[in-house]
Amino acid sequence: MDPNARTATFKELVRWQMERFRKQKDMSFKIGQVEDKQLEILHAGQKDFTITWIGHSTFLIQLAGLTIVTDPVWAKSMGFSERLEEPGLSIDEIPPVDIILLSHSHYDHMDVPSLKKLKGTPAILVPEGLGPKVRRLMKENRVYELPWWGQVHIGAVEFHFVPAQHWTKRTLTDTNTSHWGGWVIQRRIPASNEASDSIYFAGDSGYFQGFREIGERFPAITYALMPIGAYEPEWFMGTQHMTPEEAIQAFVDVSAEVFIPMHYGAFYLADDTTEEALNRLLAEWKQRALKDKQLKVLKHGETIA
Repeated sequence: MDPNARTATFKELVRWQMERFRKQKDMSFKIGQVEDKQLEILHAGQKDFTITWIGHSTFLIQLAGLTIVTDPVWAKSMGFSERLEEPGLSIDEIPPVDIILLSHSHYDHMDVPSLKKLKGTPAILVPEGLGPKVRRLMKENRVYELPWWGQVHIGAVEFHFVPAQHWTKRTLTDTNTSHWGGWVIQRRIPASNEASDSIYFAGDSGYFQGFREIGERFPAITYALMPIGAYEPEWFMGTQHMTPEEAIQAFVDVSAEVFIPMHYGAFYLADDTTEEALNRLLAEWKQRALKDKQLKVLKHGETIA
């Protein structure tokens, strides 16, 4: 949506890698694992609405009888870097899945072995252009391919694919041949047709004015799952990943009630650390005098129910 946004050049990539080699950081800080995983609730369906953070951009969401997984990645490494911390739930602890949401095709958001290991026979919702690849990899016909602002109804839940500022690539020849974006998940109350338990999963994005339009189109978002990591160096990452401060501004733009940070603490994707991202988030939250109850920093495996 922003005509000035662009992917980095190969020269810029080389410059970043040379800078990165010279300034290795301490990555020992851990978000930590929750002690009570609430597996009985997740498997019994005792709650009509739950959000569980697995790690990075992977969430388990239960809403209106549907079990939903976002950007499933249980990979033990990303490139040459080992995972910084284990997923909050193992893939065997996940109940049968009804819906898989993919924000885009980057490897840290779409891990094919994880997709194939999930239990159940899920419908897979993907960005425009990614459908043929997912059908081929998964041998799956229940793939819904959506453009920006496209929607599909499954059961009592609406899934809306919304814009983001990012890019995508899995091979040498498929740069930006499929789209990228976030998902707004809404349950409709039949009698009033009003949205209830609305969740905005932002996927992966740099900061852009599209967040305001998302907020205008979906004025009743309860939870915003927002990326806060992989932003350094900002001269290289700025158009594709938000700083923690920009993520808070995006949260304000979409007018959500509760901010849940994600896209940090699992993989060493850029030059920022888990501790730096979290400290900057908390400092900006305090600086803006936002309410403590509006920020929910989850541990890996923690469930909101």
